[in-house]
Amino acid sequence: MPFIIPANTLASGGFEVDNSCRFNDGSSDKLARTPSSNGSYVINTWSFWVKRSALGADQILFSAYVSGSNKFRIRFNANDTLQVGYFTGVWDFEINTNRVFRDVSAFYNIVITQKADEDSSDDRIKIYVNGVRETSFGTNNRPSLNEGSNVINATNATQNIGASGANNAYFDGYMSEVVRIDGTAYQADSFGEFDEDSGIWKPIDVSGLTFGTNGFYLQFKESGTSANSSGIGADTSGKNNHLTVTNLTAIDQSTDTPTNNFCTINPLVNGTQRNPTLSEGNTFLTNTSGAWKNCLSSFAASSGKWYFEIKPTLHGTSYVHAGIFPVDDWQNQVSGYPNFGGTANSWSYDSDGNIVNNDGNANTSPATYTTNNIIGIAVDLDNNKFYAYKNNALQVAGGTSINANIEYYFGGMGYNSNIAFNFGNPSYANSSSAADGNGYGAFEYAPPSGFFSINTKNLAEYG
Repeated sequence: MPFIIPANTLASGGFEVDNSCRFNDGSSDKLARTPSSNGSYVINTWSFWVKRSALGADQILFSAYVSGSNKFRIRFNANDTLQVGYFTGVWDFEINTNRVFRDVSAFYNIVITQKADEDSSDDRIKIYVNGVRETSFGTNNRPSLNEGSNVINATNATQNIGASGANNAYFDGYMSEVVRIDGTAYQADSFGEFDEDSGIWKPIDVSGLTFGTNGFYLQFKESGTSANSSGIGADTSGKNNHLTVTNLTAIDQSTDTPTNNFCTINPLVNGTQRNPTLSEGNTFLTNTSGAWKNCLSSFAASSGKWYFEIKPTLHGTSYVHAGIFPVDDWQNQVSGYPNFGGTANSWSYDSDGNIVNNDGNANTSPATYTTNNIIGIAVDLDNNKFYAYKNNALQVAGGTSINANIEYYFGGMGYNSNIAFNFGNPSYANSSSAADGNGYGAFEYAPPSGFFSINTKNLAEYG
């Protein structure tokens, strides 16, 4: 379910996570380091907060690699289960969950505890998901007593975040609060706690943990590309075990985090006009297919005032639309052609210069738009108004009236057109970085007064 912490908890001054890192499998993003000193191979801990963007492919969280026949890995499998395993030509140990990880709207906290000297084989590798220990496994080949993985902390083994040592199985999505512990077996409650109001698992401060010789703590506070304290892979544990950056850039430093989860485009759609090709953490549509591709948001709302922007980076032979679409209409038209502006309860601003509703033009006065224009959409679900902007210029004075008491997705669609969506966490560099009235989001233009970026903190307060 979406990771939304209630507003009363948000106001209580709990631990806040400021940053994540956005990994894109199409650009082969990863972080890596090779230890200069050996560490433990029998007692270790890993903790990741991750929001997946692409499913149905092998994706590495952590790997330690000497060769194809000497490697340790933690990964999502192609069937979206989680694997922990050590391979030396055969599987010395291999554990695969029955649980699948297919929620692309929420952050998971995954904690792996290795303690190979435990008497019980079941306790030598423990897996926790959102604070709860996993007990159901499709493959459960456990380590023998004191059987570790001699590549985990070896000086001849490369440690990787987001890729295998063979440079494949790249992760696609967001990672936050990545913790690597050498020599101590911590349990899940060292990395999170259950919120007393909602029962949702949330991060806690881990700075006081013992990280060990090869441990590191990645908070993604910096945006540089060097393996130092100014880099994206900077280790903030105090051990200075900084990671080398490959293909990540400053724009991959993200504010989409476990304590403020931003809206993205939802790839889990189907039907003849759906299944868009998405990248950059589900914020970028690539479409040269000769067909319409529809993109709806991972969050929906029925109240509040919301703002987002789109930027067409390729404007093809037909229109781009940006707007809102009712949740009920979308769910009822799985195999049809549910386009933005195509039903009685949907409105959009199209690039031909129209406000479109119910497959007709509700207003023909707006300006046309094309490549690299910034289109702002402001939706007032309290007063039932739809506002469209081109490069910060309001297109219809007073806005366009919309129907009341509807729950809406946000998004748009394009035909032979590439579109960058910005719900406050852009995949492209703005010439400015305008936040909403709560200080959230990074837009080209400031949201209208009283309108907010679409994230869990704002939804908890206004939605």
